Amino acid sequence: MPRRASFLCMPDDTLTRPMSDQPPPFDSKAFLKTLTTLPGVYRMLDAKGQVLYVGKARNLNKRVSSYFRGNPSSVKVRSLAAQVRAVEITVTHTEGEALILESNLIKQFQPRYNVLLRDDKSYPYIHLSAGDFPRLSLHRGAKHVPGRYFGPYPNARAVYETLHLMQKVFRLRQCEDSFFRNRSRPCLQYQIKRCTAPCTALIDREGYQRDVHHAVLFLEGKSHEVIDSLVQRMEAASAELKFEEATVYRDQIVQLRQIQERQHVSGESGDLDVVACAAREGAACVQVLFFRDGRLLGNKGFFPRLPADEEEDNGQIVSAFLAQYYLDKTPPAEILVDQDLEDAALLAQVLQERAGRKVVISARVRGERARWLELAQQNAEQALQSHLSSQAGMQRRLQALQAALELDAMPTRLECMDVSHTQGEATVASCVVFTEAGPLKTDYRRYNIDGITPGDDYAALRQALTRRYTRLRTGEGKLPDILLIDGGKGQLAQARAVLTELQVTGVTLIGVAKGPERKPGLELLYRAESAQPLILAADSPALHLVQQIRDEAHRFAITGHRRRRAKARTTSTLESIPGIGQKRRQALLKQFGGLRQLSRAGVEDIAGVAGISKDLAQRIYDSFHGGN
Repeated sequence: MPRRASFLCMPDDTLTRPMSDQPPPFDSKAFLKTLTTLPGVYRMLDAKGQVLYVGKARNLNKRVSSYFRGNPSSVKVRSLAAQVRAVEITVTHTEGEALILESNLIKQFQPRYNVLLRDDKSYPYIHLSAGDFPRLSLHRGAKHVPGRYFGPYPNARAVYETLHLMQKVFRLRQCEDSFFRNRSRPCLQYQIKRCTAPCTALIDREGYQRDVHHAVLFLEGKSHEVIDSLVQRMEAASAELKFEEATVYRDQIVQLRQIQERQHVSGESGDLDVVACAAREGAACVQVLFFRDGRLLGNKGFFPRLPADEEEDNGQIVSAFLAQYYLDKTPPAEILVDQDLEDAALLAQVLQERAGRKVVISARVRGERARWLELAQQNAEQALQSHLSSQAGMQRRLQALQAALELDAMPTRLECMDVSHTQGEATVASCVVFTEAGPLKTDYRRYNIDGITPGDDYAALRQALTRRYTRLRTGEGKLPDILLIDGGKGQLAQARAVLTELQVTGVTLIGVAKGPERKPGLELLYRAESAQPLILAADSPALHLVQQIRDEAHRFAITGHRRRRAKARTTSTLESIPGIGQKRRQALLKQFGGLRQLSRAGVEDIAGVAGISKDLAQRIYDSFHGGN
């Protein structure tokens, strides 16, 4: 345990100077002359005695002196040092003890200059009770109830979603034991096919335990074994002309595949967490993916409060997160991070001591682990983007866009049009709407484009604009303040021609063209009244808003295009793929319960079917998704 040799370091004349409301400026030179070089924790206090900052150090003298010597380049350090009126220190035996104490003090005092994590500390589990007819339920806290525990899960929502889906597939009871023991007839759960009613003996112990066995296999990450078993039972029922029973098995296969899409990870086993950080515009998101027994159980986003005047240093944010998040929890065997951390070895050592087993923190990884880190980074960016799209963030961005476009008033409604197709097939145009509150999805619209030359983007755009603004011109909806068109001068000219023909006025037209090498941040904004493009700074809030709306229109168009394209295709999709014969086609359709479910599967799921290689699975996936 730390030697809590705490003392308050203040100027030497503290006891002799007259009492006043404000203490004198902190005498850092006198303080540093007597400061120990041992490891420990320091707390910086302001004039009111409130804790400004808590830090740890291997050498207290060397670390604290860095705040007061020279002219620090960091805005945060300069601002902090100017407010310090006293310093408290606690000497510890080791730097590891200092790390633990630092984490506890940060949670206790919530200093404004520390990265602060707001977190619920309780992990939820799925509990399978003991007995002949066990129940599945959510569990928190101590594991004193007999039975098996599966997890932990990232949050209660992930548990409830899994329980809900498993209830449809395996039909195990989720009622309390007191309710179960006192039933004389089946309840509503049996009527809606969410339970097999063991309470009234409508299923025997052997049949119920078979469902329990399948549920356990699934929770252990062995869903392929469950699906193989259901496929065999479906084929046996069909051979015996028990078509209703075969239909039940088919539906179970489809539902299991849907669950597997959310939870499937291939190639590895064991427990690990993947941590990635995104930070910009004074906000940060730390995203954690939870892998248990080789399965992705879910993810959780954290939005720590950043210190005042803090530069967005992702490495410091991740280090602070790991210390505050894992020191009072049981960490997994491995933690992947997207940053090289200065104190990674120290963090791993402390976590290992507290867990009683080896804990590894890795940053430079390859193969499957690199893909997981990329997935975590994508989730962090997406969550941060949504966070910044809050009403306050949107207000700031709209004001910046007003200034950039030199508008008389702040825009309150923006629309963006985009077109998507695959070599002219199944062309779909999209229109997304943003207001001061962010995306207004109730006003999103898609337009199936027909009667044009395949691949003619100009004609597709004209048709979509004409259909949309003819309705708006007659009063069915609201006209936007700004209409963004995904494209350059050509697309902008088409939009201007349509609005002129329809006599639509008061709408500012902007063409959003990709810049050199199509890199984000280099977009060119074309205005109808200017021949020269407007180029905004890469960190401009106005550009961030334009990018967000443009990307949302692109996503919405592609989603509609893929649905339309998939609807127009039949089983000939599989027949046209080299390497797919009758046997493999039948195996795929049986494993996934139909072509629609197969079209929604990932490459790893498809490759899990017997006789399907990874390369062939990729070709099958590309056939449904246009190689995108």
